[in-house]
Amino acid sequence: GMASALRLAGCDLHHVESVVGRKDLSDGVGRGNDVADRVRAEGAHDDKGWLHESSVQAVMKSAPRPTMPKSIEGWMAANVVAYGAAAFHNPTNVAQLQSIVAASTKVRGLGSRHSFNTIADTTGDLISLSSLERTADFDTLARTITVDGGFKYGELATLLDARGWALANLASLPHISVAGACATGTHGSGVGNGGLATAVQAMELVTASGDLVDVSRDDDPELMDALTVGLGAFGIVTRQTLSIEPTFQVRQRVYEHLPMSTAIARLGEIMADGYSVSLFTSWRSDTIEQMWRKERIAVDDDEGDDGLGGTRFGAMPATRNLHPIAALSAEPCTEQMGVAGPWHERLPHFRMGFTPSSGEELQSELFVANADAPAAIQALLELHDLLAPVLMISEVRAVAADSLWLSPCHGRDCIAFHFTWIPSWADVEPVLAAVESALQPFAPRPHWGKLSTISGDVIRSRVERMGDLERLLAEWDPTRKFRNNYLDEILS
Repeated sequence: GMASALRLAGCDLHHVESVVGRKDLSDGVGRGNDVADRVRAEGAHDDKGWLHESSVQAVMKSAPRPTMPKSIEGWMAANVVAYGAAAFHNPTNVAQLQSIVAASTKVRGLGSRHSFNTIADTTGDLISLSSLERTADFDTLARTITVDGGFKYGELATLLDARGWALANLASLPHISVAGACATGTHGSGVGNGGLATAVQAMELVTASGDLVDVSRDDDPELMDALTVGLGAFGIVTRQTLSIEPTFQVRQRVYEHLPMSTAIARLGEIMADGYSVSLFTSWRSDTIEQMWRKERIAVDDDEGDDGLGGTRFGAMPATRNLHPIAALSAEPCTEQMGVAGPWHERLPHFRMGFTPSSGEELQSELFVANADAPAAIQALLELHDLLAPVLMISEVRAVAADSLWLSPCHGRDCIAFHFTWIPSWADVEPVLAAVESALQPFAPRPHWGKLSTISGDVIRSRVERMGDLERLLAEWDPTRKFRNNYLDEILS
């Protein structure tokens, strides 16, 4: 990326700064601790001493990880996805990764294992980037950070905030990998906020031949539109350059019992009533159980409360922190009682230090155009009795349109309907099929990393640039090295 090139050229005009050095492969010694000492010396963490250990040192050390067994399980779900790879690899540097990819006939990259389908599976070689040295190169004038392919959002957010920077948005969970989340079109909420991948300005990836290739929005915006939400089909992403902005604070408040009739009649207004708004519902006809409203404020706005003690759209302010599933403890959740806090401690629903759920669940998500969302809600309300036995909770979010070919919000502002199911696919599958059938008039697009019963033919018909995409894939991966059963169904 740009930051790397400037650093290598010795150019300091752009105040380019490498916060974490790559491991020195000649002697196997990492430079992470030297950098951590420099960060400490500069006082970046003086007011939050605990961040030193958790983010600066731990993130920078690349201790070897144990080899995973042949049957690998997704971290959120002990019995959801069993991987069928013949071999598992955990390279400690990019050169090793290139060699593995070049020698393999079938290969997939593995992120944080938060996908609920087989998008990351392969019959050949499965490669994790978790043992690569964490590297983060700031370019403060360009307002970008370039990170390696092993970073998770929680680690990245802590690094950014310590130096006065932020990402525009985060997903519900901070535990997910940056590369994997962007490749699958993962998102947060907010009518003005695109999916996480809209922050990506450049990428470095290992292609089917084992070559290392750089692409950037500056050089080829259309190629970036094709590759950014790439489903892992073009190669394994080793570095990404993301847009950043000056740090900010967020206040979060939860409201209970939003009248369903109001939600349908004023949905656009409700979803725009905050930097990020989420609705949690079990599709009861009378009420939406919770409305989570996240308000962006300036860093120096340190008023303790947002003053929004009254009702909002007829919903009552909660009197305590809540979990989206009201019966569960709110301990894993981010602070909600209108108390200002750092962006990365409010934009996700769950805190980095906690496993966000028991893992005993399945997930699906469907995206429809904003204009169709009220009618889609009506259709879902009619399925309440069918949903009730298998649905744990649904979340409704807003996502801004983008130009990324495989983004579920390509070309249209979206409302996303998320479903957290009980962990029984036999019971969930017919209900999900009924949901997707009920929403069929609105041409829903599924989340690439979650469960769907929509056929590949139908999905392809809803991807405007599918023909161009398949031609490009034939050039980048002529032997279909990065393909698996899931991608063969989606991409024909």
